[in-house]
Amino acid sequence: MSETTFADFLSTQSSQIPLLGFVFNLLLAALLAMCLSYMYTKYGQSISNRKQFARQFVLLAMITMLIITIVKSSLALSLGLVGALSIVRYRAAIKEPEELTYLFLAIAIGLGTGADQRIITIVAFILISSILVVRSLLTNKAYVDNNLFLTLIDEDSKLNINEILPILQKYCLQVDLKRLDESQNNSELTFLVKLDSNSSFQSISDELRKKASSVKISFIESEV
Repeated sequence: MSETTFADFLSTQSSQIPLLGFVFNLLLAALLAMCLSYMYTKYGQSISNRKQFARQFVLLAMITMLIITIVKSSLALSLGLVGALSIVRYRAAIKEPEELTYLFLAIAIGLGTGADQRIITIVAFILISSILVVRSLLTNKAYVDNNLFLTLIDEDSKLNINEILPILQKYCLQVDLKRLDESQNNSELTFLVKLDSNSSFQSISDELRKKASSVKISFIESEV
């Protein structure tokens, strides 16, 4: 095949995207991603700010759907996408494997709706979501008997022990202070805590950051 023939082949490998179908797929991707955001916020096990992280799912799914819809209509655009992505480097800070799992699920929603595989995408999303929710509920029960080390590092010294203890006692079945280091501009406290539920992670983090937004919070599993 000559160069001219190949160029003609590329130019003919395109199709008009139906506007109504595109809008429907875009809304479907947004709806499924919103459900995913709610599920991650409610049942996720990440200690980080799940609400803020979950806000990205809708945009990620819709952008993925848009890209797949466009490139599937043209071989030339598909080749161009490969070249464009080869020069883009992402530096997203993924702190926990669970975050990566939900990101892939959001991308899968965009891929499925962009490829017009609506029924398969909906069925797969329902099944995967059900498994994630059941796993979260089972894991949530397992956390009740777990002892964890909670370390708080406050570089501005805005927190004191009298403010921290009421917050921990509100969400923990047991609170024991194991270590306290204080200096003029820094304080570090380590507690041995037993949480009443897995949702206490986020509740404790939110309330502590209301008192001191710069506080660093770390939960570490204990063998005690």
